[in-house]
Amino acid sequence: MNILFIGDIVASPGRQAIDELLGNLKKKKKIDFTIANAENAAGGSGITPDIANQLFGMGIDALTSGDHIWKKKEIYDMLDADKRILRPANYPDGDPGRGAVVIETEDGIKIGVINVLGRVFLSALECPFKTTQKLAAQIKNQTSVIIVDVHAEATSEKIALGKFLDGSVSAVIGTHTHVQTADECILPQGTAYITDAGMTGPFDSVIGRKTDQILQRFLTQMPTKFEVASGDIRLQGVVIEIDEKIGKASRIERIHERL
Repeated sequence: MNILFIGDIVASPGRQAIDELLGNLKKKKKIDFTIANAENAAGGSGITPDIANQLFGMGIDALTSGDHIWKKKEIYDMLDADKRILRPANYPDGDPGRGAVVIETEDGIKIGVINVLGRVFLSALECPFKTTQKLAAQIKNQTSVIIVDVHAEATSEKIALGKFLDGSVSAVIGTHTHVQTADECILPQGTAYITDAGMTGPFDSVIGRKTDQILQRFLTQMPTKFEVASGDIRLQGVVIEIDEKIGKASRIERIHERL
């Protein structure tokens, strides 16, 4: 089976890319299941129920997130009510929502999705290594196909988590930096890996924000409002080919589509 993972969707340009590119991409790559990181889908930071439902309507099957998941309070109830949208699993117990889910496709194949947040240069949460290991063991009782979104800042932390989980999950996909890496590979025990799936949104920018505002901040170190850019819209991500019977990946391909 083929699973498409879409890199961080940024605001309305990112949603436009999904609307205009996803349908043909799914047909061309014969996609069976689509996951996207959507923590920046609403105005560049956070997500709302309306936007989540819009993305589901465009053909995305599961949404992951990261450190910006709490930016829009209106999403809190949906995190509890709709299992298709995840927040990082290593947030404290009692927080809204869940960090892992098993979803069944129209063909009856069950897909496990786990979402965790890295700790290096980010919040001091529960260990993403132990959290993911525990959840993967639980999900194995239902399916061998398990996709992990590790939303993290440090390349080293993502690489380490990929090696730690090799053979116990189908894929470890990094998100958060908005810069697609070229290190996609199949690890020795059959886990697909990439340090960052990239960004879906405006590339005439600095990771999705207007360039002049980012430069002003770097040059002056003064508080600056960052607005979402609009030009050169692209969709990035990866396609992973997985043997659904054993949960092993055989191929991972970077995706980079322009409007």
